[in-house]
Amino acid sequence: MPILFVCASPSLLVRYCTIKMMQGKTIIVTGANSGIGKATTIDLLKRHGRVIMACRDVKRAEDAARDIRMETGQDTGELVIQYLDLASLTSVHRFCENIIKEESRIDVLINNAGIYQCPYSKTEDGFEMQFGVNHLGHFLLTHLLKDLLIKSAPSRIIVVSSKLYKYGQINFEDLNSDNSYDKALAYGRSKLANLLFTCELACRLKETGVTVNALTPGLVRTNLGRHVSIPLLAKPLFNMASRVFFKSPEQGAQTSVYLACSPDVEGVCGKCFADCKEQSLLPKATDEEVARKLWDISEVMVGLTT
Repeated sequence: MPILFVCASPSLLVRYCTIKMMQGKTIIVTGANSGIGKATTIDLLKRHGRVIMACRDVKRAEDAARDIRMETGQDTGELVIQYLDLASLTSVHRFCENIIKEESRIDVLINNAGIYQCPYSKTEDGFEMQFGVNHLGHFLLTHLLKDLLIKSAPSRIIVVSSKLYKYGQINFEDLNSDNSYDKALAYGRSKLANLLFTCELACRLKETGVTVNALTPGLVRTNLGRHVSIPLLAKPLFNMASRVFFKSPEQGAQTSVYLACSPDVEGVCGKCFADCKEQSLLPKATDEEVARKLWDISEVMVGLTT
């Protein structure tokens, strides 16, 4: 029985794929215990992939794993839970050390986890939380796993960004929001950083057999917006509107799944997708000079260089 890629709406069929197309492949999904990450895990598990759920709350991950198994059944892929806190560089290092020690290959890395418009706070290492988790944590994670991904080639890296990158600016004088903080603009900046990271990483991965692409999932009904305040009287209307206009997590996950396993994007690198189709980006998201500078500064911030 085939599984379908369904993008944008359940009626839009992108392509057929065989039910066991991910058999023998190992996939890491960050933030896999809820929302798009959980839906991505379910879909890839149904395709018989071996999915490593990289989560900062192991209890919630275990609860999610039970839900996932109830939905997928036992005759699917393998599910593994690993602790990863992207707000801690120490945790990222330990996670990668464990992966390199325990795993012979990584076929797909999906940088999915994210924080959205949280009040001003800092990571364990003193970075503004949204920039630290959404960009720097995944930046270090990808760097530390790069050699294993190259060894496993052909392999894929997928970066989940957002269309809200359009409202972000890379201010090299205040990347850490020490001078001013606007939670919406900070989120946009972190998602813009995701795209610039994808741009530069694509250049650095040439001829390695590893591809990297980004995606914007659109408006999806998840708990990502838990920090956004909605007036009590407006909540019923908002909830009704979200059911009509927002994608379900399953629909929101389809582009992640598409980039993880579709033969259509084999060899495609340095692009951004939405609804399983390549999309055009604003020039600021593909500025090679800014991407290189952000890369160099990010290396210093996470301690890779001095």
